[in-house]
Amino acid sequence: MPFAITRKPTRQVHVGNVTVGGDAPIRVQSMTNTPTADAAATADQIARLRRAGCEIIRVAVPDEESAAALPKIKEAAGIPVIADIHFDFRLAVAAARNGADGLRINPGNIGASWKVKEVVAAARDHGCAIRVGVNAGSLEKRLLDKYGAATAEAMVESALGHAEFILSLGFENLKLSIKASDVPRTVDAYTLLSEKLDLPLHLGVTEAGGRLAGTVKSAVGMGLVLAKGIGDTIRVSLTGDPLPEVRVAWEILRSLGIRARGPEIISCPTCGRTQIDLAAIADQVEQELAFMTAPVKIAVMGCVVNGPGEAREAVVGIAGGKGQGILFRRGEVVRKVPEADLVKTLVEEARQLEQEYIDKQGKPRQ
Repeated sequence: MPFAITRKPTRQVHVGNVTVGGDAPIRVQSMTNTPTADAAATADQIARLRRAGCEIIRVAVPDEESAAALPKIKEAAGIPVIADIHFDFRLAVAAARNGADGLRINPGNIGASWKVKEVVAAARDHGCAIRVGVNAGSLEKRLLDKYGAATAEAMVESALGHAEFILSLGFENLKLSIKASDVPRTVDAYTLLSEKLDLPLHLGVTEAGGRLAGTVKSAVGMGLVLAKGIGDTIRVSLTGDPLPEVRVAWEILRSLGIRARGPEIISCPTCGRTQIDLAAIADQVEQELAFMTAPVKIAVMGCVVNGPGEAREAVVGIAGGKGQGILFRRGEVVRKVPEADLVKTLVEEARQLEQEYIDKQGKPRQ
């Protein structure tokens, strides 16, 4: 039986002009790490993330200067902008007035219920979505006392309470997230929360770590949840440059057969037959094609013995030899290529595929 995912139905909400939940695709989100008050730097980073496939972007709003920068950021962004708010409800109100498409709040640190009401009123008046983000590290004290720790059940109770309160105010453009920094608790929390309501869920493993650990934890955690049919937006959290977050998110979706964007670059692990610097070649190919949109399989193989056969499903690929390699399409050898020209040759072939894809889609080149 082929692997298939039956997605759990959720309500559909709008974040700017992007639909979330319902029959909308699972959206890829990221977050800037520039000072938001520096509108130019933030807009530049958003442009790079958008080119890589980011569909919704979140920016930190820790002060009034950051809130004041939102109009310029939104004007340049080209994708919905979510303002990330903690502690000060007045910043959420200011962000809504300044054009944010969404507000991310943790009511647990926003404070009294009247402050949350002010935030909801501002969101309603200015057409903002709201995401209630519950994190294991910032649960209410009463729940920590009740459960003895930030358990999955405690996190779910927190999320349900905040969601029910906001819904009781007549506000429905709402989604939730419920994150921990470890995989088992994150999976348990999302699974339990999904059984309790039909609001869209934003997935993530918070504070996942650096490039290696964060990628593994995010892939395992979100992969397990997505495989259950749960999730409407995803954000991979990695320390440092957020660009890899977007690429990893798309690879997670691709690996589960949910969505595909950009090339799937497959490469062999190398063995004693390898006589070219395959690791360097694979890295160069990946960098050259980082912003490619065509969802095609491209192979970078270490030898001509098994390369074309093992990568037969690839649209195009190279396989190394001694001082040279071969270019192949669909497992058939096209021609020999000097080692120094392998990257250039493969990239040229990939860009031809990209142009064919763009022409077929009727979309402008990014």
